[in-house]
Amino acid sequence: MPCGLVAAQMASVRSEKRFEPKVLPLGDTALLVVLAETLDPDANALARRVALEVRARRLGWVTDVIPALVTVAVHFAARTAAEAAQRRAALEQFVREVAKLPPGDNVEPGTRTVEIPVCYEAPFAPDLDDVARRTGLAPTDVVRLHAAGAYHVLMIGFAPGHPYLGGLDPRLAVPRRASPRVRVEPGSVAIANEQTSIYSFATPGGWNLIGRTPLALFDPTRERASLLAPGDTVAFVPIPRAAFEELAAQPVSG
Repeated sequence: MPCGLVAAQMASVRSEKRFEPKVLPLGDTALLVVLAETLDPDANALARRVALEVRARRLGWVTDVIPALVTVAVHFAARTAAEAAQRRAALEQFVREVAKLPPGDNVEPGTRTVEIPVCYEAPFAPDLDDVARRTGLAPTDVVRLHAAGAYHVLMIGFAPGHPYLGGLDPRLAVPRRASPRVRVEPGSVAIANEQTSIYSFATPGGWNLIGRTPLALFDPTRERASLLAPGDTVAFVPIPRAAFEELAAQPVSG
C-alpha cells in the first residue's frame, strides 16, 4: 500500500477519535475533567482545547482553568451551595459539548517552535552513561537521538515554567531513578519513561539528567514569564560547554 494512502488512513482514524469525559468534583467550587486514563496525544490536545474554550467564554465566576496531560481543572466562585451546583452543572454540560468536537481542531493558537540550547557534556549530564548502559546505546547516540526529536509541550506543572514534553524516541525510554536527588539544578534536561523535561528551578527530582540549558525557563520579570507554553514545539540544539558558559553569563532579557 502506498505510504501516502497509509498516512491518509491513519489521519482519518485519528480525526474520528472521540472521548467521553469524566467530570469529577474537586471540593465545593471546582471540577476535574478527565479525558483519558493514560497519556494520549489527542486527549492532551483536547485538554488544551477545553481549557481554551472555557477561557474564551469569559465567565466572570470562573477563577482558574488548568490543563494538564489529559485532564482540565476548572475552579469557580459561588456564594451558596445551590449556586455552586448550578455552575458546576453548566460547566459540565459545556465541557461535554466541547469534547465532541474533533480533537485536533482549533487548539490554542499562536503556538511556536522554540529552540533550546543544551550542553550534553560533564558535569551537566550525570546520568548520560547510565542511560546509555540501560538502553544499549553509546552516549553519543543517546545525545543524537535526544537532540533529533521533535517535542511538544504537553503541560506546564510541578514548578512554575516546568514543561513536560512528549515525543521522546522510544529507544530512550528509561524509568525514573531508583533514588531521587535532593537537588536538581535549574535548566537540567531530563528523561523518564516516554517523556523529557527541563527543570525550571532547583528542586528535588528523580528523572535522569542528560544535559542542561543556560536558558531561564521561568522569569517573573519577563512579559511572558514562562519560556514555554502547552502546545509549543521544542527543538533541542546541542552546544559545547564553552557556549553554555557564554550564554549563561549573558544578562536575562525582559
